[in-house]
Amino acid sequence: MSFQNSSALESQPTNWRREDDPQYADDPEFRDFAQELSDKLFSLTRNVTHLSDQIAILGTKRESPRVRERVREIIDDTSASFKEIGDGIKKITTWPDVGPSQKFTQGKLNREFKASLTEFQHLQRQAIEKEKASASAARAALQESTSPTEERGQFGQQQEQEQLRLASQDEVDFQESLIIERESEIRNIEQSVGELNELFRDVAHMVHEQGEQLDIISENIETTHDATQGAHKNLVQANRYQKNARSKACILLIILAIVLTIIILAVVLD
Repeated sequence: MSFQNSSALESQPTNWRREDDPQYADDPEFRDFAQELSDKLFSLTRNVTHLSDQIAILGTKRESPRVRERVREIIDDTSASFKEIGDGIKKITTWPDVGPSQKFTQGKLNREFKASLTEFQHLQRQAIEKEKASASAARAALQESTSPTEERGQFGQQQEQEQLRLASQDEVDFQESLIIERESEIRNIEQSVGELNELFRDVAHMVHEQGEQLDIISENIETTHDATQGAHKNLVQANRYQKNARSKACILLIILAIVLTIIILAVVLD
């Protein structure tokens, strides 16, 4: 599809009207549903931006349990929103009896949804990598704090073992539970990535089909434009022929009138 035709379609209103053809008639339900999806996509974009800011904090001195919790909450909420909007995208893509402008709206929503979903999945993978690195470091630190080293000798080991027996086992258990919880959250994020991968494939397929439909629309527009130009030329030529025929008819009438006048005069004079 040429850039000019794409721009022409985009400049049209979402539901432009041709009342003489039901295929192009305005559909308020389609318009309202498309606007609702557009508003939800805008909210999703803000969530993705907020998530990006929070993930950038992970692995830095500003990281805290509250930041990690916030990251997980945003990922969970945004994942649920993507699934909900994905169902809406599928619904509007299969909307019956749509015109060219509405088809363009379908394609636009598909592309925006796909772009947001791609960015969100990228951020999910970043969060997984940083969470895994942080959990691994925490587990290594816990093991180091609870395991005596051979370099300190037998006497040192005995002292450490005695200290470990005196140390609070509750703290060790608490740290272990935190690590297990973080590893569980990592698995949840990985599961969410897998679920959204399927949604991404569906949307990518719809975007591809929508692109083919827009190409067909573009070809139809070009064909209609060529046909209109041809029809205009034919009308101009027909109008020229009609004028010529009218001129010839007038000349013939004048000649006939002259001949009749001569005949009448000849009869009268005789």
